[in-house]
Amino acid sequence: MSFQAKDLKMRETLPDHLGLVEWFRPGEFSRVEKVLSMMKKIGIGRLRTGVSWADWYTSAGTSWYEWLMPRLAAEVEILPCFLYTPPSIGIEQKTSSPPVCNKDYADFLDLFTSRFGRFYEYVELWNEPNNLSEWDWTLDPHWTKFGEMIGGAAYWMKQRGKKTILGGMSPVDGHWLCRMFELGVMEYIDIVGIHGFPDIFDYTWKGWDRNIVMVREVLESKGSSCRIWVTEAGFSTWQYDELKQMGVFLEFLQAPADRIYWYGADDLDPALAAVNRFHLDEREYSFGLRKADGTPKLLCRLLENGGVTAVRQVTEGFPATTSYLGEKQKGVLITGGAGFIGTNLADRLLAAGERVIIYDNLSRPGVEKNLFWLQEKYGDRLDVRIADIRNSLLLEQAVSEAKNVFHFSAQVAVTTSIENPAADFAVNAAGAFALLEAIRKAPAPPTLLFTSTNKVYGAMEGMQLQKNNQRYEPVDRSLQSFGMGEDVPLNFLSPYGCSKGCVDQYVLDYAHTYGIAAAVFRMSCIYGPHQFGTEDQGWVAHFAIQTLCNNPISLYGDGCQVRDLLFVEDLVDAFLLARQLMPEIKGQAFNIGGGPERSTSLLELLQLLQEIHGDLPSVSFGNWRTGDQRYYISDIRKFSAVSGWEPRHSVEEGVKKLYHWLSASLTTGKRNLSRDYPHPPLYPSAAVEAMT
Repeated sequence: MSFQAKDLKMRETLPDHLGLVEWFRPGEFSRVEKVLSMMKKIGIGRLRTGVSWADWYTSAGTSWYEWLMPRLAAEVEILPCFLYTPPSIGIEQKTSSPPVCNKDYADFLDLFTSRFGRFYEYVELWNEPNNLSEWDWTLDPHWTKFGEMIGGAAYWMKQRGKKTILGGMSPVDGHWLCRMFELGVMEYIDIVGIHGFPDIFDYTWKGWDRNIVMVREVLESKGSSCRIWVTEAGFSTWQYDELKQMGVFLEFLQAPADRIYWYGADDLDPALAAVNRFHLDEREYSFGLRKADGTPKLLCRLLENGGVTAVRQVTEGFPATTSYLGEKQKGVLITGGAGFIGTNLADRLLAAGERVIIYDNLSRPGVEKNLFWLQEKYGDRLDVRIADIRNSLLLEQAVSEAKNVFHFSAQVAVTTSIENPAADFAVNAAGAFALLEAIRKAPAPPTLLFTSTNKVYGAMEGMQLQKNNQRYEPVDRSLQSFGMGEDVPLNFLSPYGCSKGCVDQYVLDYAHTYGIAAAVFRMSCIYGPHQFGTEDQGWVAHFAIQTLCNNPISLYGDGCQVRDLLFVEDLVDAFLLARQLMPEIKGQAFNIGGGPERSTSLLELLQLLQEIHGDLPSVSFGNWRTGDQRYYISDIRKFSAVSGWEPRHSVEEGVKKLYHWLSASLTTGKRNLSRDYPHPPLYPSAAVEAMT
């Protein structure tokens, strides 16, 4: 049974007692809307959020909460957590300080509840009071002032008809809870809150069962009927371990508490301080379901698209692995191997009986379906590592088990690189450098083939072009006949071109300086089965998808720009030949594409799709984009000369194969294409067998 079929029949939704934790700062109107939208999409209806006593007394504080509380209450059930002393009334001028007058806290809750109490049933009294950064117990060594302050506030909230929660302990501490009984606080408490951050802040984590049992034993020994809630738990991905975040989340769902809250919606903006500490502890910045720029992490994406079922199937299907060195033969490591090209290469290698290690962080929607398809087809010959290219320890482990490495892991879109050049550099340049270092330091360095791009040549604006019917052509006859050779000057236009070009040169240098057997393929437009392209990447498949779905097609420029197309099966042939030729070709770069015989303009491709499909959707034209090349055709003679390689598929043959593959894939189960695929960012690489 396929992944998708199992998902449809067994979809597991999030439990009703689960909530989300998110703190909002005054003025974050748009972020509130984005968080509410995400919660609705995931299916979480409870929100724990901070009400800052300190913010209330700022110039914008009152108006902020007058907007925030009814807005949240219109969508979710609110659990407000009241915390943070206004510095001006603290023993010391900081938000973690005890106030000079303990009664001021109860007065604030009374005022706030008079205005907004209709929006909430429960109140949480402070946050992590046994955490020095949240309550400076050096100013209150025995929590005497805290007990008086919280006890008074709890008493008054009970008078106002609210249920009270003792601020979540972090770490869980039975002695501290006993102290609250000694101070008389627990007489007015309905619920005890606890927090937990396995393997992040809780270094000796014993599991939810043991922590909750310990708290329950204290309560029973005191004759208390208080319930237990986990008011905050989470996992920081500061080391890019999104698979571990999913595992911790699944364990959290089984916590034996009456209610549980997961922290949080978004990573903390790196420009902001975390509880008055500016980047003192980087772990604090990466607890979100989404990154600070709004990009969903793997847990978030799977919850949105497949619920707990999808999270469980990926986590259990591809668990964190330990080294297999010495237990199995060395394999072929494919970074980014769950994507379009990696899936095709893995399929060929696995079919030949080789062990394949796929190293992929599953950041592109739908690629997990490729892994399930390969796993079902080839079993334990496929070794999957769900990991980020920037996680150097896991990367070094994978490299140590490899005889060959194909490096496809990358941020692949020019437009995305322009919007977020730092992320583009971190993945493409820094990630690839970490791979090179892992190979260099390996006892038996594997071979490496790096897939670069024709974008390293820039826009080639100095080339003289003429327009011939529906395509540009170079005036130079040699360029017309053979295309661009490797001697074309490099010009790293666009951040994407810079990051890929940087690695291009590093790979060649590492081959020369350190002797590693590494080569570079500067690739043109690759297309074929397992590709669900977007406007940013995979435009041939994108045009075919839009045609099948009868969705509008947008062209940037006049549509006469020309590219050479290479069918993915022909590319895999080239990969395997290059591997055989190592180390003879080490330190060399090769332009790889379809060559002049397999070139097409955008308009010509649309004509071909019209012939295949029968008609076309509407086509619009926009401005040229940064880094767009009006003409690029690869001169493939250099690699052909050393390997004997020649592409086998014509453009017409390849596009027909892709079209029919997409048609079968998208229409499986009699799906309504215009309904299920209304926008360009479809599953970028999903196997048809995994969707049937």
